[in-house]
Amino acid sequence: MREANTLMPAIEFDDASVAFRLADGRTYTAVERASLTVGDGEFIAVVGPTGCGKSTLLNLAAGLLAPASGAVRIFGAPLAALNRQAGYLFQADALFPWKTALENVAIGLDIAGTPPAESRRRAAGWLDAVGLGAFGNRYPHMLSGGQRKRVGLAQVLIRDPKILLMDEPFGPLDAQTRQIMGNLLLDLWARDRKAVLFVTHDLEEAIALADRVVIMSAGPRARIIGDWRVPLPRPRDIFEIRFDAGFHALHREIWSVLKAEVAKGYAQTP
Repeated sequence: MREANTLMPAIEFDDASVAFRLADGRTYTAVERASLTVGDGEFIAVVGPTGCGKSTLLNLAAGLLAPASGAVRIFGAPLAALNRQAGYLFQADALFPWKTALENVAIGLDIAGTPPAESRRRAAGWLDAVGLGAFGNRYPHMLSGGQRKRVGLAQVLIRDPKILLMDEPFGPLDAQTRQIMGNLLLDLWARDRKAVLFVTHDLEEAIALADRVVIMSAGPRARIIGDWRVPLPRPRDIFEIRFDAGFHALHREIWSVLKAEVAKGYAQTP
Protein backbone atom coordinates (compact mmCIF):
# COMPACT_ATOMS: atom_id res chain seq x y z
CA MET A 1 0.00 0.00 0.00
CA ARG A 2 1.31 3.46 -0.88
CA GLU A 3 1.96 5.66 2.13
CA ALA A 4 0.06 8.94 2.13
CA ASN A 5 2.17 12.10 1.99
CA THR A 6 0.88 14.02 4.98
CA LEU A 7 3.15 17.02 4.33
CA MET A 8 1.93 18.03 0.87
CA PRO A 9 -1.83 18.25 0.20
CA ALA A 10 -3.00 16.77 -3.07
CA ILE A 11 -5.51 19.58 -3.74
CA GLU A 12 -5.79 23.04 -2.22
CA PHE A 13 -8.59 25.48 -2.97
CA ASP A 14 -7.50 28.84 -1.58
CA ASP A 15 -10.40 31.33 -1.55
CA ALA A 16 -11.26 30.16 -5.07
CA SER A 17 -14.25 31.77 -6.79
CA VAL A 18 -15.82 30.88 -10.15
CA ALA A 19 -17.88 33.32 -12.20
CA PHE A 20 -19.57 32.96 -15.58
CA ARG A 21 -20.58 35.63 -18.10
CA LEU A 22 -24.29 35.35 -18.96
CA ALA A 23 -25.80 36.03 -22.38
CA ASP A 24 -27.19 39.38 -21.20
CA GLY A 25 -23.75 40.54 -20.07
CA ARG A 26 -24.24 40.01 -16.36
CA THR A 27 -21.86 37.94 -14.27
CA TYR A 28 -23.05 34.89 -12.34
CA THR A 29 -20.87 33.83 -9.42
CA ALA A 30 -21.30 30.08 -9.02
CA VAL A 31 -18.78 29.44 -6.23
CA GLU A 32 -17.47 32.08 -3.86
CA ARG A 33 -14.24 31.94 -1.86
CA ALA A 34 -14.01 28.17 -1.51
CA SER A 35 -11.19 27.03 0.74
CA LEU A 36 -10.61 23.30 1.09
CA THR A 37 -7.59 21.03 1.48
CA VAL A 38 -7.62 17.42 0.27
CA GLY A 39 -4.74 15.49 1.78
CA ASP A 40 -2.75 12.96 -0.21
CA GLY A 41 -4.53 9.65 0.34
CA GLU A 42 -7.65 11.30 1.75
CA PHE A 43 -11.19 10.51 0.58
CA ILE A 44 -13.43 13.60 0.71
CA ALA A 45 -17.09 13.64 -0.31
CA VAL A 46 -18.84 16.88 -1.26
CA VAL A 47 -22.58 17.16 -0.73
CA GLY A 48 -25.00 20.01 -1.39
CA PRO A 49 -28.25 20.97 -3.09
CA THR A 50 -28.71 20.83 -6.84
CA GLY A 51 -26.90 23.66 -8.61
CA CYS A 52 -24.65 24.58 -5.69
CA GLY A 53 -21.39 24.25 -7.61
CA LYS A 54 -20.20 20.78 -6.57
CA SER A 55 -19.24 19.86 -10.15
CA THR A 56 -17.73 23.32 -10.59
CA LEU A 57 -15.38 22.52 -7.71
CA LEU A 58 -14.33 19.30 -9.47
CA ASN A 59 -13.78 21.17 -12.73
CA LEU A 60 -11.51 23.62 -10.89
CA ALA A 61 -9.45 20.71 -9.57
CA ALA A 62 -9.31 19.19 -13.06
CA GLY A 63 -8.08 22.42 -14.60
CA LEU A 64 -11.15 22.62 -16.84
CA LEU A 65 -12.04 25.96 -15.24
CA ALA A 66 -9.81 28.75 -13.99
CA PRO A 67 -10.77 30.59 -10.81
CA ALA A 68 -11.94 34.19 -11.20
CA SER A 69 -10.09 34.88 -7.95
CA GLY A 70 -8.15 32.83 -5.46
CA ALA A 71 -6.00 29.86 -6.39
CA VAL A 72 -5.93 26.10 -6.90
CA ARG A 73 -2.78 24.14 -6.08
CA ILE A 74 -1.98 20.51 -6.88
CA PHE A 75 0.69 18.98 -4.64
CA GLY A 76 1.80 22.51 -3.81
CA ALA A 77 2.12 23.77 -7.40
CA PRO A 78 -0.33 26.33 -8.86
CA LEU A 79 -2.70 24.74 -11.38
CA ALA A 80 -2.61 26.73 -14.61
CA ALA A 81 -3.67 24.11 -17.18
CA LEU A 82 -5.21 20.64 -17.28
CA ASN A 83 -4.44 18.60 -14.19
CA ARG A 84 -2.40 15.72 -15.61
CA GLN A 85 -2.19 14.07 -12.20
CA ALA A 86 -5.96 13.54 -11.95
CA GLY A 87 -8.38 11.01 -13.36
CA TYR A 88 -11.99 12.15 -13.83
CA LEU A 89 -14.97 9.78 -13.62
CA PHE A 90 -18.17 11.46 -14.82
CA GLN A 91 -21.80 10.68 -14.06
CA ALA A 92 -22.48 9.88 -17.73
CA ASP A 93 -20.68 6.99 -19.39
CA ALA A 94 -17.56 8.02 -21.29
CA LEU A 95 -17.13 4.77 -23.20
CA PHE A 96 -16.68 4.54 -26.95
CA PRO A 97 -19.61 2.46 -28.26
CA TRP A 98 -17.58 1.01 -31.16
CA LYS A 99 -14.84 -0.30 -28.86
CA THR A 100 -14.95 -3.40 -26.67
CA ALA A 101 -14.62 -3.22 -22.89
CA LEU A 102 -10.96 -4.21 -23.19
CA GLU A 103 -10.29 -1.56 -25.84
CA ASN A 104 -12.08 1.10 -23.80
CA VAL A 105 -9.96 0.38 -20.73
CA ALA A 106 -6.77 0.43 -22.84
CA ILE A 107 -7.54 3.69 -24.67
CA GLY A 108 -5.60 5.94 -22.28
CA LEU A 109 -2.47 3.83 -22.62
CA ASP A 110 -2.90 3.68 -26.41
CA ILE A 111 -3.01 7.48 -26.59
CA ALA A 112 0.10 7.68 -24.41
CA GLY A 113 1.99 5.48 -26.88
CA THR A 114 2.08 2.22 -24.92
CA PRO A 115 2.69 -0.76 -27.27
CA PRO A 116 -0.66 -2.43 -28.08
CA ALA A 117 0.25 -5.80 -26.58
CA GLU A 118 1.26 -4.16 -23.29
CA SER A 119 -1.80 -1.91 -23.12
CA ARG A 120 -4.11 -4.92 -23.74
CA ARG A 121 -2.31 -6.97 -21.09
CA ARG A 122 -2.69 -4.22 -18.50
CA ALA A 123 -6.29 -3.56 -19.53
CA ALA A 124 -7.11 -7.24 -19.03
CA GLY A 125 -5.61 -7.03 -15.55
CA TRP A 126 -7.82 -4.07 -14.66
CA LEU A 127 -10.92 -5.80 -16.01
CA ASP A 128 -10.07 -8.67 -13.68
CA ALA A 129 -9.67 -6.18 -10.81
CA VAL A 130 -13.21 -4.83 -11.33
CA GLY A 131 -14.72 -8.29 -11.76
CA LEU A 132 -15.16 -8.19 -15.53
CA GLY A 133 -12.34 -10.42 -16.70
CA ALA A 134 -14.71 -12.50 -18.83
CA PHE A 135 -16.35 -9.46 -20.47
CA GLY A 136 -13.42 -7.92 -22.35
CA ASN A 137 -14.82 -8.69 -25.81
CA ARG A 138 -18.24 -7.14 -25.14
CA TYR A 139 -19.32 -3.74 -26.41
CA PRO A 140 -20.87 -1.16 -24.05
CA HIS A 141 -24.44 -1.84 -25.24
CA MET A 142 -23.98 -5.46 -24.15
CA LEU A 143 -23.18 -4.44 -20.57
CA SER A 144 -25.45 -3.43 -17.70
CA GLY A 145 -25.22 0.04 -16.17
CA GLY A 146 -23.14 -1.25 -13.28
CA GLN A 147 -20.82 -3.13 -15.62
CA ARG A 148 -20.29 -0.01 -17.72
CA LYS A 149 -19.39 1.90 -14.54
CA ARG A 150 -16.84 -0.79 -13.71
CA VAL A 151 -15.30 -0.42 -17.16
CA GLY A 152 -15.21 3.36 -16.70
CA LEU A 153 -13.50 2.99 -13.32
CA ALA A 154 -10.89 0.67 -14.80
CA GLN A 155 -10.44 3.12 -17.70
CA VAL A 156 -9.51 5.86 -15.21
CA LEU A 157 -7.41 3.78 -12.82
CA ILE A 158 -5.25 2.12 -15.49
CA ARG A 159 -3.40 5.41 -15.92
CA ASP A 160 -2.55 5.40 -12.19
CA PRO A 161 -3.56 9.01 -11.45
CA LYS A 162 -2.56 10.41 -8.07
CA ILE A 163 -5.98 12.08 -7.70
CA LEU A 164 -9.47 10.76 -8.46
CA LEU A 165 -12.22 13.26 -9.28
CA MET A 166 -15.64 11.60 -9.23
CA ASP A 167 -18.84 13.43 -10.23
CA GLU A 168 -21.82 11.41 -8.96
CA PRO A 169 -20.40 8.35 -10.73
CA PHE A 170 -22.99 5.97 -9.29
CA GLY A 171 -25.98 8.32 -9.52
CA PRO A 172 -27.77 6.57 -12.43
CA LEU A 173 -27.54 3.13 -10.81
CA ASP A 174 -30.13 1.32 -8.69
CA ALA A 175 -29.60 1.25 -4.92
CA GLN A 176 -28.20 -2.28 -4.75
CA THR A 177 -25.74 -1.72 -7.60
CA ARG A 178 -24.63 1.57 -6.02
CA GLN A 179 -23.72 -0.27 -2.84
CA ILE A 180 -21.80 -2.90 -4.79
CA MET A 181 -19.92 -0.20 -6.67
CA GLY A 182 -19.21 1.63 -3.41
CA ASN A 183 -17.59 -1.46 -1.92
CA LEU A 184 -15.59 -2.03 -5.11
CA LEU A 185 -14.38 1.57 -5.05
CA LEU A 186 -13.28 1.28 -1.41
CA ASP A 187 -11.47 -1.98 -2.11
CA LEU A 188 -9.56 -0.46 -5.04
CA TRP A 189 -8.87 2.77 -3.15
CA ALA A 190 -7.44 0.88 -0.17
CA ARG A 191 -4.69 -0.57 -2.38
CA ASP A 192 -2.80 2.70 -2.80
CA ARG A 193 -4.91 5.41 -1.12
CA LYS A 194 -5.17 7.99 -3.89
CA ALA A 195 -6.62 11.37 -3.03
CA VAL A 196 -10.34 11.33 -3.87
CA LEU A 197 -12.76 14.22 -4.32
CA PHE A 198 -16.19 12.61 -4.67
CA VAL A 199 -19.36 14.58 -5.47
CA THR A 200 -22.75 13.12 -4.54
CA HIS A 201 -26.30 14.15 -3.68
CA ASP A 202 -26.59 11.17 -1.34
CA LEU A 203 -25.55 12.00 2.23
CA GLU A 204 -25.62 8.32 3.26
CA GLU A 205 -23.27 7.45 0.39
CA ALA A 206 -20.95 10.29 1.37
CA ILE A 207 -20.67 9.17 5.01
CA ALA A 208 -20.26 5.50 4.09
CA LEU A 209 -17.37 6.20 1.69
CA ALA A 210 -15.44 9.20 2.93
CA ASP A 211 -12.90 10.29 5.53
CA ARG A 212 -14.53 13.74 5.56
CA VAL A 213 -17.87 15.09 4.35
CA VAL A 214 -17.96 18.68 3.08
CA ILE A 215 -21.22 20.60 2.69
CA MET A 216 -21.82 23.39 0.19
CA SER A 217 -24.53 26.01 0.52
CA ALA A 218 -27.23 26.67 -2.04
CA GLY A 219 -26.15 28.90 -4.94
CA PRO A 220 -25.59 31.40 -6.33
CA ARG A 221 -22.35 32.35 -4.55
CA ALA A 222 -22.20 28.87 -3.08
CA ARG A 223 -19.79 28.48 -0.19
CA ILE A 224 -18.34 25.63 1.82
CA ILE A 225 -20.30 25.80 5.07
CA GLY A 226 -19.37 22.57 6.86
CA ASP A 227 -16.61 19.99 7.10
CA TRP A 228 -17.12 16.84 9.19
CA ARG A 229 -14.61 14.08 9.85
CA VAL A 230 -16.12 10.59 9.61
CA PRO A 231 -14.99 8.62 12.71
CA LEU A 232 -16.12 5.23 11.41
CA PRO A 233 -13.39 2.56 11.25
CA ARG A 234 -11.94 1.14 8.04
CA PRO A 235 -12.21 -1.17 6.22
CA ARG A 236 -15.93 -0.54 5.75
CA ASP A 237 -18.73 -2.53 4.20
CA ILE A 238 -21.27 -0.25 2.53
CA PHE A 239 -24.05 -2.74 3.32
CA GLU A 240 -23.27 -2.92 7.03
CA ILE A 241 -21.94 0.50 8.00
CA ARG A 242 -25.38 2.13 7.71
CA PHE A 243 -26.53 0.15 10.76
CA ASP A 244 -23.77 1.62 12.94
CA ALA A 245 -24.99 3.99 15.69
CA GLY A 246 -22.14 6.38 14.88
CA PHE A 247 -23.28 6.50 11.27
CA HIS A 248 -26.78 7.60 12.28
CA ALA A 249 -25.52 10.18 14.77
CA LEU A 250 -23.27 11.78 12.15
CA HIS A 251 -26.07 11.68 9.55
CA ARG A 252 -28.41 13.56 11.91
CA GLU A 253 -25.73 16.16 12.69
CA ILE A 254 -24.89 16.87 9.05
CA TRP A 255 -28.50 16.77 7.88
CA SER A 256 -29.42 19.42 10.47
CA VAL A 257 -27.26 21.81 8.42
CA LEU A 258 -27.82 20.42 4.94
CA LYS A 259 -31.63 20.31 4.98
CA ALA A 260 -31.97 24.12 5.05
CA GLU A 261 -29.66 24.46 2.04
CA VAL A 262 -31.55 21.76 0.13
CA ALA A 263 -34.81 23.68 0.75
CA LYS A 264 -33.20 26.90 -0.51
CA GLY A 265 -31.91 25.14 -3.60
CA TYR A 266 -35.31 23.71 -4.53
CA ALA A 267 -36.98 27.06 -3.87
CA GLN A 268 -34.78 28.58 -6.59
CA THR A 269 -35.68 25.91 -9.16
CA PRO A 270 -38.10 27.29 -11.81
